[in-house]
Amino acid sequence: MPKRSSILWGAAILAALVPRIHSWIRTMVPGTGGGGGGVWFSSSLCEGRRIGSWLNELLDPVWDLPLLWFGSVPLIVLAWGSRFLSGRAGRPWIGQVLGRLAALVMIVRYLPSLLLLVIDISADPGCGVIWGPGLTNWGVTRDLCGLVAAILVLLAVRTPRTPRGGLTRTAIAVPLVIVVLLGAVGDAARGKVSDGSALDCAGFGDGTVSGLDESEKEFLCRVRDDYRWGIPELEDMPDRDLLAYGRGLCDLAVRLGGGDVDAPAVAEAIGELHSHSLAGALSLLCPRVAQVQREKGRRAREESDAYFAAGERGCAAHPRHRPRITPVRQVRETMWTEFWEIHAWDEGNEGDEADDRVADLVGSGPGALSIWAADEIGHACVTGESYRRRPPVETRGWEQVVEVGYRSGDGILSIVDGQGRRLPDLAAGGPGSYRVRVHVRGREAVRENADVPGGTVQLLIMVFSGKEREPRIYRDSLSS
Repeated sequence: MPKRSSILWGAAILAALVPRIHSWIRTMVPGTGGGGGGVWFSSSLCEGRRIGSWLNELLDPVWDLPLLWFGSVPLIVLAWGSRFLSGRAGRPWIGQVLGRLAALVMIVRYLPSLLLLVIDISADPGCGVIWGPGLTNWGVTRDLCGLVAAILVLLAVRTPRTPRGGLTRTAIAVPLVIVVLLGAVGDAARGKVSDGSALDCAGFGDGTVSGLDESEKEFLCRVRDDYRWGIPELEDMPDRDLLAYGRGLCDLAVRLGGGDVDAPAVAEAIGELHSHSLAGALSLLCPRVAQVQREKGRRAREESDAYFAAGERGCAAHPRHRPRITPVRQVRETMWTEFWEIHAWDEGNEGDEADDRVADLVGSGPGALSIWAADEIGHACVTGESYRRRPPVETRGWEQVVEVGYRSGDGILSIVDGQGRRLPDLAAGGPGSYRVRVHVRGREAVRENADVPGGTVQLLIMVFSGKEREPRIYRDSLSS
């Protein structure tokens, strides 16, 4: 076999192995990390990516054949061997045909994704972000190297017309492979994955990362946060690629949504990573995204303030309860819950579960009390009254009136809502046994319509000394 042909076969194998060498170097060079795999998205805006995903899904069983492993190196070796043996047997055309077939298989394997990528970016530069961050993570290095290897195989099986032409082609092909290899090696050397300590994320790390401004470090910290905001799909990506990827998403968010990552077009484009975490991280890199996030936060606070103010006004409009006997204390409060209930606990029992609510209204246990206040989320207008003796039973105008026993070990019974707002202590007799009588109105209205005005639910909670343990239902018009 001519020396020229052997050089080309060897160059084809080297080109095919470049991605494998690249991965090996990444695992061996300290600080580069072993991750950094591509993160893929789908979007109707980038038809090439959608077609590429469909082709990969369709042909994956074929591409998983052993002959196509390691960048199709086994297929190249097989073609090289057939070329050598057929030449020894005096029938070189057999090796030429098999070599060209091998090259054709590799072209079909590696060329379509490159063409689809070029088509997508030509139609819309933002599609580069949809395909993935950085050439290595796009898989372009793998496909480009495979395509170069296929061209080298075609050159290796071709009979040169003149020795000079063969040498010229070899002189062009081998440097190309070397350039690709050096590019991949350089990428690996630069592909550092800085951890939280090096970035000084928590404020007490070594802070050894240099060449990045504070916003870039904050962005990397946010993405790699293991406990709150982290995005696992991106946390192992090299610093350089992750920052470039983030800026690409910034441009996409500005171009498609004016900087709003929640805009439908942007949400569709960034797919499964569209999340509050990503929005917060991008705001560190993108001034426009940060501006939009601040404006949305301001509007959300205004809406929340208006909502709570409406609840306060609704409760203030209700007349005060006029007790039939004088209580030790009477207090009123607008209370909020996100999980159906408001609570009271003895010190040290915070978070303990009370027994099942009687008539689905009030439940009690040792040092724990729970009272229904909303259908999952909302305000209740709460009046609390404490007595030294049993007050008369009042049922008129109330939908439910239920009384349960409660034992306080620390002598403090303070109702608390979901925001930490508390009623003053209603246990007038200190540690000991009490009865808690709960009255409610407006519950039927919120069952029928979740959008009732704030302050619709009214609760009257009477607390007085009593050793009786059994619950009593004085009225329950909602059970029928």
